[in-house]
Amino acid sequence: MTARVVMDAAEADRALQRMAHEVLEANGGVDGLVILGIPTRGVPLAERLAAAIERVEGVPVPVGQIDITMYRDDLRRHPTKALGPTRIPVELERHVVVLVDDVLFSGRTVAAALDALKDIGRPRAVQLAVLVDRGHRQLPIRADWVGKDLPTAADEHVAVALAEVDGETAVTISRPGTEGIS
Repeated sequence: MTARVVMDAAEADRALQRMAHEVLEANGGVDGLVILGIPTRGVPLAERLAAAIERVEGVPVPVGQIDITMYRDDLRRHPTKALGPTRIPVELERHVVVLVDDVLFSGRTVAAALDALKDIGRPRAVQLAVLVDRGHRQLPIRADWVGKDLPTAADEHVAVALAEVDGETAVTISRPGTEGIS
């Protein structure tokens, strides 16, 4: 079995547009919002979400990124290099931080991002937006906004490709040992 496309570029764009409206509605506009992407693909998604919000409101939203490398709970088993610099465009106090990531799975990446945020500052609130929620949580973490709920088997692989990183935008699902996009 090959990888199956479950979300194409147009569907991803529509999901981000919807999420932008939901973020605005939940927060009463852009005042006090800051959007932080979790590398790697959470960063371009955060930029896309911020751009969608700006198209609706006509006001730019501060957008940055947070490197969670040293906060991961699997560093001993899988040593890794830094994912990217932390860029926080504003003081976090009095702001609502919208964390953005591509796939929500176990919840461990988001937990690491929350730990990293604690070392940076104390935002008024933290919210989570993800393009795909595939289930199988290991920690009590849930997204506030989800582009697509995608129930999966534990052994399936969900891959998000973004034009900014991969040259194309698509979400695929596959089983181990399968290759390619169909």
